[in-house]
Amino acid sequence: MVVDDHPMWREGVARDLAEEGFDVAATADGVAAAAARAAAVRPDVVLMDMQMPDGSGADATAQVLQAHPGARVLVLSASDEREDVLDAIKAGATGYLVKSAQRSELVAAVVATGDGQAVFTPGLAGLVLGEYRRIARAPRADAPVLTPRETEVLRYVAKGLSSRQIATRLEISTRTVENHVGAALRKLQLGNRVELARYAIEHGIDGETR
Repeated sequence: MVVDDHPMWREGVARDLAEEGFDVAATADGVAAAAARAAAVRPDVVLMDMQMPDGSGADATAQVLQAHPGARVLVLSASDEREDVLDAIKAGATGYLVKSAQRSELVAAVVATGDGQAVFTPGLAGLVLGEYRRIARAPRADAPVLTPRETEVLRYVAKGLSSRQIATRLEISTRTVENHVGAALRKLQLGNRVELARYAIEHGIDGETR
């Protein structure tokens, strides 16, 4: 399905895809139409513009996925602004191309999107990856809160130190170290020290400590 508020562009993209052997099940010119037609024709891939007369491409993406959760949305937009890209991804889009892409790039992107791959115009992939990393490292409101001492112990666990070695470094007993490790495991709902170390690395808790 092709969603774009410009008739010439919308029909041109639909025609190009049809000529390449794709079954273009529907087109739409706005948010409401996109959601209604997605529910009706249940497309595998939706090509989505970011500017609509009745909302944004992010709004349309969210509503299309609510109407047909099995769809995969590939944004095709004239904008490569950071906020547009991130809004689209947060709404559920799996890829983002700018309209300056070649026809061959578009065809390849539609195929990849249909296969479940994330597709981005060169230069945007780094932006999205950086944002995901930032989100992963940012504390969430509902995230478990470790005490400063638990965090300090966790940092050494990530470095591969044993409980005895950590106890020596922190000048506390081995039993106290194990108590802190156990508390961190319970709070983070993890099963063992390996998972604890992985958590620390993924959340940037494995940095240098005193």
